[in-house]
Amino acid sequence: MTQLHRGLPALLLLAVVALAPAVRAETPKAAERCESEVSDTIRRMRGKEVQDVQYIAGRRVLTPATDDETSVRGEGRYRIGGTTVPFTYSCAYNAKSDSASGALFRDLVTARAPAEKAFEPDLTNLSPEACESAAAGSLKSRHPRVGRIVFGSDSRRIQPGSNGAVLLVGQGAVQRAAGMNAVPFTYRCEMNPRSGRVLEVSTSD
Repeated sequence: MTQLHRGLPALLLLAVVALAPAVRAETPKAAERCESEVSDTIRRMRGKEVQDVQYIAGRRVLTPATDDETSVRGEGRYRIGGTTVPFTYSCAYNAKSDSASGALFRDLVTARAPAEKAFEPDLTNLSPEACESAAAGSLKSRHPRVGRIVFGSDSRRIQPGSNGAVLLVGQGAVQRAAGMNAVPFTYRCEMNPRSGRVLEVSTSD
């Protein structure tokens, strides 16, 4: 009986050691898939000028969400127009499909090209809510069973448009149907700066 008890800790240790590689193996894959998806999202949002997207391994946090899904959060930086822009990000990794979804990022400083610094529009009559309402309507018309729509207020940017108009652009996340994973989307509104009216809206998800 004594010999059996002495053998139990060794057996438990072997079981833990045998399982450990499988647990560790998913960690780099979740980070790799999510950070690749975040990089693609940054380039879609910020354009071809984005260079050297890097991630800080020591700031990465992986949290199990369900049996198959892992939430990945962290920090990184990229260069645009000679400026280094730090950012935070979040993403969901599905081990069953080996894919990432719901990639969102937030710049910790304003990412602007040098040419945009002189642009100072009159914001008195511009309403981000009017633009976001129009963008939500566009998403609902494309996805009739749409679930939740979330707009990232920190992602809003104002740019000069054509013929005196102003462009309001941003990003968010949408459930194309109730119960589905949220996916990122971008939106763009052309607005009349004097009346605040939305002249045109487009979304991409």
